[in-house]
Amino acid sequence: MPLSHRFDRLDALRGFAMVWMAVFHFCFDLNNYRLLEPRQNFYLDPFWTLQRTAIVSLFLFCAGLSQALAQEAGQGGRRFWRRWAQIAGCALLVSAGSWFMFPRSWISFGVLHGMALMLILARALAPLRRGLWPLALAALLLPRFVQSPLFDNRWLNWTGLVTRKPVTEDYVPVLPWLGVLLLGLAAGQWLLAHRREMLGGPLPRAFAPLALLGRWPLSFYMLHQPILIGLILLAMQLR
Repeated sequence: MPLSHRFDRLDALRGFAMVWMAVFHFCFDLNNYRLLEPRQNFYLDPFWTLQRTAIVSLFLFCAGLSQALAQEAGQGGRRFWRRWAQIAGCALLVSAGSWFMFPRSWISFGVLHGMALMLILARALAPLRRGLWPLALAALLLPRFVQSPLFDNRWLNWTGLVTRKPVTEDYVPVLPWLGVLLLGLAAGQWLLAHRREMLGGPLPRAFAPLALLGRWPLSFYMLHQPILIGLILLAMQLR
């Protein structure tokens, strides 16, 4: 299977996650600029925290599916590391931008930081195949049973084995989130072997825009917040 082949259903699923994320962030921005009434608590209100968990889970599950497809297609190390460098570079830009906007709660290990590290682990663990399922479950459950104050700092909180969530605008540690990505990888391997049509089947025309959007996740992720915030600030100036 050539690397250029697209799985439109996966792209559409990723595109849906991107739209959901943009709507979530737009509401967050409105709230941050005191334009959302009544004011919302995005850090504690389950209505928002559960959405955030669902969005991140969907992104990481799609990333795992994508890794299964890429490895079946024979993705070489050079192509993998080029993409990885783009993700890691954008993660550094997110840290810098968040420090400018939120100096007390800047992002030291958010979704892009987590994805950069988890993709390396997923690539190394992919040959386990069936063994990925119990490993994913272990990754999901381990932080519930193994915690220590030793990890409650910016140097080690990326592990996820913290006793309290750090003060930051985005936090996606390796544990338990690696479990979600490994579930996507294991599911992708199983679908390619047994239900390939679920990934490669035709896509209804109505979902074509989502599939097109889903082919540019990193660009969309980096650009959507500056655009949304710019539009909000422009609207505030014109009021």
